[in-house]
Amino acid sequence: MVRPSNTEQGYTTLGKVGAVHGVKGWVRLISFTEPADNILRFRNFYISTGTPSESREKIEIDESRVQGKHFIGHIAGCDDREEARAYTGRELQVKQNDLPELETEEYYWFQLEGLEVINLQDEFLGQVDHLIETGANDVMIVRPVENSIDKEERLIPFIKEQVIKQVDLDENIIRVDWEKDF
Repeated sequence: MVRPSNTEQGYTTLGKVGAVHGVKGWVRLISFTEPADNILRFRNFYISTGTPSESREKIEIDESRVQGKHFIGHIAGCDDREEARAYTGRELQVKQNDLPELETEEYYWFQLEGLEVINLQDEFLGQVDHLIETGANDVMIVRPVENSIDKEERLIPFIKEQVIKQVDLDENIIRVDWEKDF
């Protein structure tokens, strides 16, 4: 499973802009991708302008590299430390359509969010609200909705074959080997 998430109107967040680096407009790139260095594959990002209409500004990272244990990048046209500081904390988003195709049986997190979760007893457990990374494996946060069997929130590990039996993006369903009382 590949981590980019935080879906919003056809965009997904791959990371965010960290602190400025040096005096020539370089910034730290904080990656949310898996593996983390995948963020270096992208050049064009969208960032929220912070206006009430939540419009986006397109920026280009014209140079990027590994710097110690971190990633840094230069924002095209931004050659001053103070100008770069204005980007600090902003999310780096891409259009979902611009993401590379995944291998069979791999999914972006945003593709799983909103899917209905049904166990092997055909009980509707709820919908995937979001996913979290725990270190051992990713976990789906399944929240109850109107037709769920109960009002319980569930944390279901995303372990293929053992727990996750089927993901059907066309039918918007994830079938799981998970009892309602777990």
